Amino acid sequence: MTGVLTLYRTSVGKKVIMAVTGFVLVGFVVFHMYGNLKMYQGPVVFNEYAAGLRELGHPVFGHEHLLWVARIVLLASVVLHIWSAASLTMQSQKTTGANSVGGMRRYGEKKRQTGYAAYTMRYGGLLIFLFIIYHLLHLTFGAVGYAPGEYQHPHNGEYQVYNNVVIGFQNPLISGFYIITMVFLGLHLFHGVWSMFQTLGLNNAKYTGLLRGLAILIALAVAIGNISFPIAIMAGIVGPAV
Repeated sequence: MTGVLTLYRTSVGKKVIMAVTGFVLVGFVVFHMYGNLKMYQGPVVFNEYAAGLRELGHPVFGHEHLLWVARIVLLASVVLHIWSAASLTMQSQKTTGANSVGGMRRYGEKKRQTGYAAYTMRYGGLLIFLFIIYHLLHLTFGAVGYAPGEYQHPHNGEYQVYNNVVIGFQNPLISGFYIITMVFLGLHLFHGVWSMFQTLGLNNAKYTGLLRGLAILIALAVAIGNISFPIAIMAGIVGPAV
């Protein structure tokens, strides 16, 4: 029992925590992107989808109960994911002696060897974290990015998520920030999913090509799907509900 409780302190334990929380977060971003594709089916379908999320588990669970459980799990996953990533980074720097001249050289060589996606994990992860905060303030709460009266809060059980998204992405600066972040998210997903497979012991040489291809597929699907939303809105392909 003691070994299990102290596992999180070891590099192996931190990698497992990072992989498991990463799995939860990957599942969320894939589901989130797929659900948002309903925007292309029009305001009725998209608004019904948004309302349906708040009634998940009904009648066993009440209004938004299961949704809040999911939010808490996601929040815990984000916190643990960041903590494990930061801990592993500091541990790696101490191990390689990043503060010495030779250590800096080895650290730089190691960084180059991991490729561009791995190199952007730290700063891309920070950008994604800041984006999550802004994204919630923007589209979930309507606290930023809208003129007074533009954001439509739920009223009598009716949701106007479709119009909120369309109006929110008509601002080119917001859309640009969103698109740039999604590029970094794609890189983060590719390297993260690939690392997750390795940490969970799925890196059998026989399946390396398949798993690497799956990591690329997930990263591209999420990035392209999400980037399509602001582009479609700015291009006028998707417009506000009449």
